[in-house]
This record gives sequence, structure tokens and C-alpha cells, in this order.
Amino acid sequence: MRLVVHHVSHYRFETPVRRLVQTHRLTPADSASQRVLSWEIVTEGATKGAIYRDGAGDLIETVSLRGPVDELVVEVRGEVETTDLFGVLRDHRESVPPGAYLRHSRMTRPDSELRALADDTLDGMENDTALNRAHALARAIAEAITYEPGLTEPATTGAEALALGKGVCQDHAHALIATALAADIPARYVTGYLQSGPDGAAHEASHAWAELHVPGLGWVGFDAANACCPDDRYIRLGSGFDAQDAAPIRGVLAGGVSETLDVDVSVAVKSQSQSQHQQQ
Repeated sequence: MRLVVHHVSHYRFETPVRRLVQTHRLTPADSASQRVLSWEIVTEGATKGAIYRDGAGDLIETVSLRGPVDELVVEVRGEVETTDLFGVLRDHRESVPPGAYLRHSRMTRPDSELRALADDTLDGMENDTALNRAHALARAIAEAITYEPGLTEPATTGAEALALGKGVCQDHAHALIATALAADIPARYVTGYLQSGPDGAAHEASHAWAELHVPGLGWVGFDAANACCPDDRYIRLGSGFDAQDAAPIRGVLAGGVSETLDVDVSVAVKSQSQSQHQQQ
């Protein structure tokens, strides 16, 4: 499948910023499940640094802007060819060992309820495969947390989302990572794009899911918010210990007081007519 992405992040600052530095994890890395055909990031007026690959295999770019700056627009346009590998991450270049992801953050700390959920879910599965155990945890989170936007905050932890029983993709990912860690399974947070949801409607913001490390397979993605593994509707951007660590855009301001952010994302399947037009 060929997916066309248009992602705009519009920052507005209450008072002009003297200097702004951002780290962008906005460029997909090639792997067996995705191949970048074209990709462009436009940050008007900013100075860009070189793109480098970090230990997790993600592509990182730093941009800086001297003020006074009262607004900033980061625009991403690109096209990616995707392949359904049932969530298995293959041919992704990285050097960090899976064991490094046995560490929890504040967002993914397994409390007593998350540990109990992991124990109950895996009870009797001691002789089952590691993949089936991972699937069982993902199903348990999908059943325990109903997808409902507007009830949680960016700082909501996986434990808080489980207690509430409702949340968004970020909350599902944090809770799933926490239950995996409670079961001594390396797990990490992944950001990216999703072409459509369960109802077929286009997503208006970037998406998130979790990857659990399965011996013999490597990293396998689980999207508990949609009760599935990532397929050819997904584009993987980057990973980290939690949403903050894996954020597509992270920044430092000098002189600013507060900011507002408007995000608009569209991910569409490229039609055959579009492909024919480009070839002419």
C-alpha cells in the first residue's frame, strides 16, 4: 500500500521567543514493512542540523530558530510504501539491546493493579509461546481500557488510565508496556501514523502503540487501542520508553512564557490515478 502523509504542527507563543531548539523524530526509517518514497520537512526560517540515526534506529534531526519568534509551523509531506508483516519489525537497524527496555518510566510504572492484571492474564500460560503471551496482554488492555478521547491528559500514566477504564492510544500503549514489564517482557512506546481507525474514518492526529520483544521474532507491535497488530495502514516514526521519550517533536524555548499547539494530520491511500499522473 502507498500512503501519503501531510502533517502540520502550528505553534503560537504568548510572548515572542528569543531562541527555539527542537528535536524532530519525524522521518520514518526504512524497514521490511515500510519504504520511504519521498519525505520533506519544512520549518520556515529555521536552521537544520544533519539527520542522524540514534541507538534505537530512529532518524533524528535538530532545528534551531533565533527570535523574536511568535509562531512556528512544522510541515511534513511524504509518501511511504507499506507491507503487512503482522506487526513484526524486521530489517530495522538499531544497536540498543532489548534488555534496555525492561526499565519503566513514571508513565509506564506497573502499580499493583497493573501487576495483578498481568498475573491474571498470564495465569496458566507458563508453557505457552512468548507470542501468545504478548497477544494475551494486548487483549487484556484492549478490554480493560475503552477508547474514549478527552478524558485523559498527556501526563496521564498507564496506571491512572487503567483505574479510569478509559483513554486514548497513548494510554493503551503505556498500560500495555507496564503489564509487559510486570511480566519481565521488554516493551517500548512507538509513535507513527495510522491511515484509518476501526470505523474507517481518517485519524486527525499521529498515532501510538507498543512494541514487545518476542524471542525468535524480535520486536512485535501491538495496538491495543484498535485491538490489532500494526499492518500496512501504519507508518512507524520512532520509539522510546514512553510518550515523552518518543515524541515526534521535542523543544526548548528561551524567553517564551506559554504556547498553544494546533496539529493537523492526514494519511491517505494513494490512488492509482495519482500514480499514473506522476508517471506521465
